[in-house]
Amino acid sequence: MTQIFKAYAKKLFGADCGALKRAFPVYAVIFFGLYLSGLRLTVAPFVLYLTVAAFSAGVQWRTLASEGTGAHMQQLFMLPFENRGFVFSYVGALGAYTLLTKTAGLLAVLFAVCPCGVTELLTALPGSVCAVTLTSCLYAGKHMHPIQRMLCLLWPAAFLAAVLLRQGTPVFLPIVLGGSLHAAILLSGTDAYAFYRGNRAHSRSVKSGRHALAWRYLARYLLTHKNYLLNTLALWGVACVLPVFFKQTNSSFALPIGFAILTLNTPLGILLSCDPASEQALRFLPRQGRLFVIPYCLFLFLCNLAADALFLCSYVLQSGSVGAPVWLTAALFAFLGALGTVLLEWFFPLRGWKTENDLWHHPRKYIVPAALLLLAGLLTAV
Repeated sequence: MTQIFKAYAKKLFGADCGALKRAFPVYAVIFFGLYLSGLRLTVAPFVLYLTVAAFSAGVQWRTLASEGTGAHMQQLFMLPFENRGFVFSYVGALGAYTLLTKTAGLLAVLFAVCPCGVTELLTALPGSVCAVTLTSCLYAGKHMHPIQRMLCLLWPAAFLAAVLLRQGTPVFLPIVLGGSLHAAILLSGTDAYAFYRGNRAHSRSVKSGRHALAWRYLARYLLTHKNYLLNTLALWGVACVLPVFFKQTNSSFALPIGFAILTLNTPLGILLSCDPASEQALRFLPRQGRLFVIPYCLFLFLCNLAADALFLCSYVLQSGSVGAPVWLTAALFAFLGALGTVLLEWFFPLRGWKTENDLWHHPRKYIVPAALLLLAGLLTAV
C-alpha cells in the first residue's frame, strides 16, 4: 500500500515534492497580499462550505478522469497488489494532490478576504475531504450496486439541502463526517479496476486531416471528452447571466469587457497540449496550417461568437437594443481570441504537466483574455 501511494505521489508531486514547494510559497504570497490589502467580503459560512466542496469535487473528478493518470494505473496493474490497499493508496494520492495543490489555493484566497474563524476552517477542511472521497466513489460507481450509488448520493443531497436551508456549522459537520465515513466503507469494497477507464484513443483520427476533415477530429475529440462540452455550456450560461452585472455600467465600456471574459474557454484552448501524441503527429503532416490550424481557429471563433451572441441577446433583453458596430466588435473579439489561443497552442504548447488539472489551471489561459481586456480599455478610451 505504501509503495503504491509513493508511486502516485511521486508522479503527481514530483521526485522531491516539487509541486508543493512551488505551490505553497505562491499561496502564501497570495494570502498575505490579499489580507494586507484590506479587502474584505462578507460570505455566509454555508456559501464558503459549498464553494470549497464543489471546487474540490470538480478537481478530483478531472484528476480521476485524466488520461495520464489512467496510463500510470495500467503500469501498476502489471504488479501484484492487494485490492483494498491499492484503492486507498490511489484515492489518497489523488485526493492529497487535489487538496494540497488546488484546494489550498482557493482556501488561501477565501480566508484572506473573508472574515472567517477557526470553526469555519475546521468545517471547510473536512468538507473538502468528504467531497474528494464521495467523488471517488461516484467515479467508480459503475461497478457498485445501484442501492450503494443511491446511498452515496444522499450525502451531497443532504449537504445541498443544508445549504438551501442556510444551516450552520453544527449541521454541516455531521454531514461531512458521515459522508467521509460512508465513502471510506464503500471504497474498501471497490474493485481497483473500477477506476481505470483506459486510454481513449482518438489520435488515429489525425490522419483524416490529410483529407481536410479536421472538423471530424475536433467533433470526435469533444464527444470523447464530454466535460469539455459541459464547460462550454457553463460558459454560455455565464454569458446569459453576465449582463445582470453590467446594468448600471455604460454599454460602450461593459460590452467589450464581456467579450474579453467570454474568450476564457480553457478546455477548448488546450486541445493540443493535453494530447501530445496527436500534436506530434500533426506537426509531421504537410500543410498543417491549412489542414488543421485554420479549421481549429475557425472552430474556436464559432464557439466564441456563440458565447458573445448569447451575451448580447441577454443584454438586449435586459438593457435595450445595440447597434451594428457592437455586433462587429463581438465578431472581432471572437476572432482575436480564437487566433491568439491557436497561436499559443501551436507555438507555445504546455509541457511537463502531471494531470489535466495542471492544464486547466495553467496561468497561460489568462494571456489572451488579459490582452483583450487591454484592447477593450483602449476602445473605451477612444
